[in-house]
Amino acid sequence: MDEQHQHRAPGRYGIDEIEANRLERWPNAHPERDYIVHLELPEFTCLCPQSGFPDFATITIDYVPDQHVVELKSLKLSINGYRNRQISHEAAANTILNELFALLSPRWMRVVADFSVRGNIKTIIFAEQSAPDYQGARPEYRRYLPGGGL
Repeated sequence: MDEQHQHRAPGRYGIDEIEANRLERWPNAHPERDYIVHLELPEFTCLCPQSGFPDFATITIDYVPDQHVVELKSLKLSINGYRNRQISHEAAANTILNELFALLSPRWMRVVADFSVRGNIKTIIFAEQSAPDYQGARPEYRRYLPGGGL
């Protein structure tokens, strides 16, 4: 076992990984074609900026990569970094889109933040962006995990 792992404080591994994380990209193995990457992250949490109470959501990301795809562990850790962050539903969806779009420069991307009912209000935020000349596929929003759908 390396020295870093020998001196790790119990219960800190996940916290340390999240704090040190940076979104990463990998080369797209098939940049010659349009194809859809569909990702569902059903355990998103953040804190309400007004009350500090937790909000829960499923984040769905669809995108058509160009030269890069997102590395999935870095995405997971990035999303987990929101759990103690006070941020509105709208800002969460748009911030995730902004960070991923800046990193990947995809042909097209949509981030949907489907929040659980809170205070008798159901919130779903759709944020979308594309390259200026992109005319390709923009699939309808769909969740594939059990319990998904609008």
